[in-house]
Amino acid sequence: MKILGIGNAIVDVLCKVSDDFLTKNSLTKSTMKLINENEFNQLLKSIKVEETISGGSVANSIVGLSQLDNLVGFLGKINDDELGLKYEEGLKKENVKYLYKKKKELISTGSCLILITPDSERTMCTYLGTAGKINNHDINEDQIKNSELIFLEGYLWDEGDPKKAFDKAMKYSKKTAMSLSDLFCVERHKNHFLNLVKNKLDIVFANEQEMLSLINAKSFEEVITFSKEMKKEIVITRGEMGAVSIYGDKVVECSSQKNLDIKDLTGAGDLFAAGYLHGMINKFSYEERLIKGTELSSKIIQKIGARI
Repeated sequence: MKILGIGNAIVDVLCKVSDDFLTKNSLTKSTMKLINENEFNQLLKSIKVEETISGGSVANSIVGLSQLDNLVGFLGKINDDELGLKYEEGLKKENVKYLYKKKKELISTGSCLILITPDSERTMCTYLGTAGKINNHDINEDQIKNSELIFLEGYLWDEGDPKKAFDKAMKYSKKTAMSLSDLFCVERHKNHFLNLVKNKLDIVFANEQEMLSLINAKSFEEVITFSKEMKKEIVITRGEMGAVSIYGDKVVECSSQKNLDIKDLTGAGDLFAAGYLHGMINKFSYEERLIKGTELSSKIIQKIGARI
């Protein structure tokens, strides 16, 4: 297998809302907030569902890679319930090898409300459910060893069992990539993420704000200097400023696509990572990897949801 993604198995529930809805529910636009099952159900009562998708950040990337005809798999924890069944079926329909054997759990399958405001920004309220309970026993050593690369998400990282799952996956992997996922995620786990970037990861995906926060930098030049010192492949998206790949002393840039009919920014980073990793495993140049990532992220933001 080319790439095995390990992440939160989350059923995405897409809804269009007003800015007032966010204010009324004390939600900060463009961020991800963890909520409990009761809060999730209360929010769901007051909005109209547009679509449900087998989601989660790395799962979105893995589906993108599958759509580009790469042999990929995904491992994420679900319950043997209605949402879990939908989740598994959704990934299999996309030709993704789903490697978790579901069983009856005490906690239900995780869900994420993706609230899309008129400016196309997305605000996420995530009930992790059983997804956040992944542990080292869920990680199969042979599946890791049989993959050319594993792709992890910062959203999944947490003290305790998820950390043990991360550690086991990284121990047996040939090469490890990770997305920092979210600014709040970085701020919550800054020291741990910095240790991962410095000592464990081969490839890092982040946006500019996440990298600035990670190293407490005031300018992007500081981010470039730090990334060069790491001697890793550090890939940073910068919105309208395009994207940058830093590897050793090399800094390669790619412009963003212009005049797009932006409808929803859900999955932009996930599909960028899919395009970039597709380029990497198919021996594209650094510039071609950035171009492919930009192409996919530009496509996805012109439609609702995280599926091309």
